[in-house]
Amino acid sequence: MGTSATGPLSSITNRHPPGARLRPVTNQCQIKFMNQLSFKLRTWGGKRRHAGRKPKGDKACVSRLERRRFPSRYPVHVTLRTMPGVGYLRGRKLFQAIRAAIREAQERFGIRIVHFSVQGNHLHLLVEAEGAESLSRGMQGLTIRIARAINQAAGRRGKVFADRYHAHILSTRGEVASALRYVLENFRHHLRPDVAPVGQDPCSSAQWLSVPLPTDAPVVAPRTWLLRNATDSEPRACRASR
Repeated sequence: MGTSATGPLSSITNRHPPGARLRPVTNQCQIKFMNQLSFKLRTWGGKRRHAGRKPKGDKACVSRLERRRFPSRYPVHVTLRTMPGVGYLRGRKLFQAIRAAIREAQERFGIRIVHFSVQGNHLHLLVEAEGAESLSRGMQGLTIRIARAINQAAGRRGKVFADRYHAHILSTRGEVASALRYVLENFRHHLRPDVAPVGQDPCSSAQWLSVPLPTDAPVVAPRTWLLRNATDSEPRACRASR
């Protein structure tokens, strides 16, 4: 007589007829885990065009400060643009606040503001600095001071400047002369001829072109040779040698 199968496998074998093919019992969690291991892991694909975090603000196209080093003999043209809703910067109240902030910040943050002009929603500055790091620190302190002055005068709170400032290093006398004309006459590009002021722009440093400067001037006399000779038809060094 044959013995009957006993034990854990007896119930399994007795359920199927002789010759039936049995599938191996596999845990479903193990199947999913094996399938996951078969996926190809994504890795960094290398440098790609337009990759990386995008600048913030409405003027996101404004480039960041050039990080290349430059000597202290080169002046810098700096542009600051405000957020929408800050107010009209050329208005009497806001302009006086900006001019006072510029005067109080002179040589306190490592930069020297030689010329400036205030437009409806942005500022132009011609500054002198010891280098890129000095310019970066100085502009950080200056923008904070100007922003506080604008908020206090306008009775508002919040961010004032829309994006990081734009800086252009001026390395030739022609560049400096063009930048000076652009800064002091920039109002002609933004105001209609019927409302533009006649002569010098009152919202700029045009009245402080000649030296020596009065003690209450918001700007300082230039130290760099390029800015000292920017308004001359001929460099002073050449005339002195004659």
